[in-house]
Amino acid sequence: MILISHRGNINGPNPKLENNPIYIDMALSQGFNVEIDLWVCKKEFFLGHDKPTYLVELQWLVDRGLSLWIHCKSLDTIGFIKELEYKKGLKGLNYFWHQEDDVTLTSKGVIWAYPGKQPIKYSVAVDPERYNDNTSSAYAVCSDYIKNYK
Repeated sequence: MILISHRGNINGPNPKLENNPIYIDMALSQGFNVEIDLWVCKKEFFLGHDKPTYLVELQWLVDRGLSLWIHCKSLDTIGFIKELEYKKGLKGLNYFWHQEDDVTLTSKGVIWAYPGKQPIKYSVAVDPERYNDNTSSAYAVCSDYIKNYK
């Protein structure tokens, strides 16, 4: 099972550090994948949950692409990444957009399930501890407490 740190958190929520590129790299260095929140503003990339906060380069995303699950925080963001795929040949990023849909598909065809919707075979179970979700058939778990799943 793939273990995904939610915004870089591994031992519980930490709003002051979530989506900070250094914090993300710390979770990656411990062997976790990481879900990040991405914004595109004036063709620049930013990480941040509620607003664009940390400027990152496209190369930062590409270099970590195999381990990132990119939650596009606006329709403009997902459209811009798709445009980069078509026009610039960008490949390898795993991204998605959703609000409160039961499920959405990532760009790599993985089912990303809203919290409380498990069990769904081969899906990513998000924050399963909040709803005591059954993760036995999940493909991956994404949690603020991901270290507990190791």
